[in-house]
Amino acid sequence: MPRADVLATAFSLSPPQGWFSSLRRPQVHTGDQETVFQRDAPAQNSELKLPPLPSLIIVLATSTLLQISFFIIVSSSNSYAQHLGGTSTFSGLVIGIPTVFSGIALLPLLRLDRGGYRIPLHFACGSALLGHVLYGLAYQANFLYLILIGRIVSGFGFTFWMYSKRYCSDHRIVGIRRRTTLAGWLVVGQAVGFSFGPFVGGLLYKVGFSNSVFNGYTSPAWIMAGVWAIFWAFAYAFFEDVPRPPAATPEEVEMDVVPEPASAKSQDDISTTVDVAAVEVAAVQERFRMSAAQWGVAATMCWFAMTCFFILGAWESNIPVFTGSQTPLSPFNFSPFAAGNLIALGGACTFPFLFLNVFIAKRTQDRYTLALGTSMGSFGLFIALAILSTRKVNYGSLFVCWFLVALGFNLASTVTLSLLSKQLPGKFNTRISVMIQYSNYTGRVTGAVWGGSGVKVGMLNYIAFQIIMVGIGAILSTTLWRNLKAKTG
Repeated sequence: MPRADVLATAFSLSPPQGWFSSLRRPQVHTGDQETVFQRDAPAQNSELKLPPLPSLIIVLATSTLLQISFFIIVSSSNSYAQHLGGTSTFSGLVIGIPTVFSGIALLPLLRLDRGGYRIPLHFACGSALLGHVLYGLAYQANFLYLILIGRIVSGFGFTFWMYSKRYCSDHRIVGIRRRTTLAGWLVVGQAVGFSFGPFVGGLLYKVGFSNSVFNGYTSPAWIMAGVWAIFWAFAYAFFEDVPRPPAATPEEVEMDVVPEPASAKSQDDISTTVDVAAVEVAAVQERFRMSAAQWGVAATMCWFAMTCFFILGAWESNIPVFTGSQTPLSPFNFSPFAAGNLIALGGACTFPFLFLNVFIAKRTQDRYTLALGTSMGSFGLFIALAILSTRKVNYGSLFVCWFLVALGFNLASTVTLSLLSKQLPGKFNTRISVMIQYSNYTGRVTGAVWGGSGVKVGMLNYIAFQIIMVGIGAILSTTLWRNLKAKTG
């Protein structure tokens, strides 16, 4: 199999014809058959199209590196904060605060991006690099709030999470039957981040590197700063931005006045007809207004986007605090390294299932994926509530709960934007991407703080509140179940 087909298979199983049109021309016949082909082929290709492979890989890799940057400090942030005079709640704030400032920076960045991705990409790389440097310098400066400042600067780079979602659902470059598949790849990168990140962070903490610059607390930041410097150069060299289509002129519309027989049309006439059709579609989109049911679907997807990241963020920040605490419910007394291993092991075990979902998504409706994911995650929450209330907590039972929570809510998070993008015109893509991303931000920051405070508020209350949030989402999705139907892929 040629190399190009192998790469395309990894993303879509069948390469869009537009990629290789210069190598393989379809055979067409005259008359009505030619007309049918010319009318149907563009529609088929538009549903299956994908962006240039190098640019797509850079976008997916950027999202994955941002996930690693977010999670690599989770294992040691509690100890780092306490070493500099902070508390576990402050540690939760350090974990969650980047999303607050990412949300603040997102709207101004939208005014500068000109509908493209190159400016946000370089902004993300530079912010991540500088943020890690500041986080690493806090130890030598012995300044607690410098780790917070470093995370805030890193948070500016997390704006690219929205752009990566928008890129994978952008109607200009991604067909409607490719969007859930690409969203699945984003979540695979998410799984890499929350498994690989805590493991490496915990391992570096255990190794130590006893000096005032590169040690167990700061080494994750310095290593990620180096990775970002190299990746930034690679992205600068190989990323190809989305082309800005020329605006349709009135002359183009007026050219198609008198219809001709299909067999008599020249190639220029066909191109003119396509231009007119595009203008007509754009006019319909401009007049489009969301119905009450579509607003309900949008609210439901935003709720699940927030809930998934709230619960994932809460568990990721709570595990090091809970397993290292002296509460009677915790028999562990884990070090940051051991806690990071538990987080990483759960994430690593979800990876094969999330990878499989990339291919299953081609044949499964998004609403079924959402229902399956939330059901699995809820099952993990109920098991956690049971073992905490009966004081039967051990490594195996806690791992099972974390695995189900991580797999379920990561799986559910794959469809929140892709489902909306399939039901709404392309002009809404930026708006719904921002809506979903702000929901993610809200869940991440509040979840991280909630997880850091879990031992103080009581672990039973900590779990029960998460179950209530899932219950609200279940009511919304059940009420709007028929309206959640969308194309597969």
